[in-house]
Amino acid sequence: MAAVPVYRWRLAPDGLATRRQLRAQGLRPGGQDVAAQLERPRRRRGPLVAYLYSIEQAKPVRPMTPAKWAALERANAARRTCPECRRDAGYVIPASLGMCATCAYPEEQRAA
Repeated sequence: MAAVPVYRWRLAPDGLATRRQLRAQGLRPGGQDVAAQLERPRRRRGPLVAYLYSIEQAKPVRPMTPAKWAALERANAARRTCPECRRDAGYVIPASLGMCATCAYPEEQRAA
């Protein structure tokens, strides 16, 4: 792979965008190689790096199919289901607890 140009933060030329910027425009890189690199200097560590892609070569984002919507709904439901009591908590179960607040702190629930 050939060396890509490196630009400093906020000094990239027009026509290039990061993945997030492409997504905000309804685009995706679409298999193209990295066109350039953006570096943001930091004091005590190495620079933050962002890869830039050509907007002209970007392709539209693929639309969600009904099967993808259904899979996403199932995944979100699984994140809300408590493994202890098997109920939908109504929120995403925190990984730090591993269960809903009712199961994690039962003594506090009785006092309330």
